[in-house]
Amino acid sequence: MATALGRPVPAPWAEAVRAVPRDRFLPDRIWLRDGGGGYAPCDRTTQPACWAEAAFRDAPLVTQITEDDDGFQEPTSSASAPSTVLRMIEDAALTDGHRVLEIGTGTGFHAALLAHRLGSDHVVSVEVDPVLAEAARANLKAVGLTPAVITGDGALGHTAAAPYDRIIATCSVRSVPGAWLAQTPPGARLVVPWSTSWITYGTLVLTRRPDGTATGRFAGYGSYMVMRGLRAAADLDRDLLRAGQRPSRSRTTLSPWAVAGDSLDAQFAIGLRVPDVWYSWDTATDEAHTRLWLADDAAASWASVDYDGRQTGTYRVRQHGPRRLWDEVEAAHRRWVRAGAPEIARHGLTVTAEGQRIRLDKPSQPPSAPLTVSEGR
Repeated sequence: MATALGRPVPAPWAEAVRAVPRDRFLPDRIWLRDGGGGYAPCDRTTQPACWAEAAFRDAPLVTQITEDDDGFQEPTSSASAPSTVLRMIEDAALTDGHRVLEIGTGTGFHAALLAHRLGSDHVVSVEVDPVLAEAARANLKAVGLTPAVITGDGALGHTAAAPYDRIIATCSVRSVPGAWLAQTPPGARLVVPWSTSWITYGTLVLTRRPDGTATGRFAGYGSYMVMRGLRAAADLDRDLLRAGQRPSRSRTTLSPWAVAGDSLDAQFAIGLRVPDVWYSWDTATDEAHTRLWLADDAAASWASVDYDGRQTGTYRVRQHGPRRLWDEVEAAHRRWVRAGAPEIARHGLTVTAEGQRIRLDKPSQPPSAPLTVSEGR
């Protein structure tokens, strides 16, 4: 954890980590990346060395997975990297006496750290999956901790134990639920992993205002599973691509890797500025060496951008549906470049009764300065 953070772990949290070892909160079977885009099981009984090494690695671990008839694996719960957990806890700026609502109990490890530091009676955790909630209660009890673990919809919070001085989510959202603000007093802090249809990345740190609104900014860490109920269900082959469609055709000089490649800053910017649009890469096509697919959550529009395997000056584009998705992405990328290609940490967000507004600061402003440039919806 210290290596990942680039500094020593603060003493109170180092003590908590030692008091509630991560392996006490992991199931007997976990899943690790197999190097081919999927996951391979690792069992405590049959692969004890593999399991133990993974348990104490500062990396996320898949703890629950589903597999369809075609063999597609979808992780449905995970144990976050301990250093990422600590970053969120530090951003929450916890002090003695704070009451904390955690959204997404998972294995219970995160709740255990909070309960060890603040006391079990100061921590409430909500988990939508009853199987996970029951396992987390058992894990917590085994290490002598008894925070309240509630089985329910995390988007609704938990009114019975409100108000909370801090809310920490361990799943990502695309908008801040109104119930969370309603269950916090002025000055409360919310630490919330962020997601758009384009990318799941970034952590939002908000402060609740006296008028019921909240404002804050994004931090460049954290990639958490999307809160259940928010995951897009559209499929290209099943829902969008149809025989007889006549897409418009054009060419672009914008590389698809510029918007869906290694730059998390670029992907974050596209996700904020092109709402409800997701992408996937395809190399199994007879028409192109590599293809970037775009589709909207409404399953009404799609686009594709083809790399021919030879030249990188222009790329073939096809678009179909009421939205011209690639045109939207190109326009968003131009706005981002004109703004100086701002990193994630220069973006902020304000939540009001009317909705959410993305804001962008100026390059010369320090991180604590007010955000002054409005962007997005």
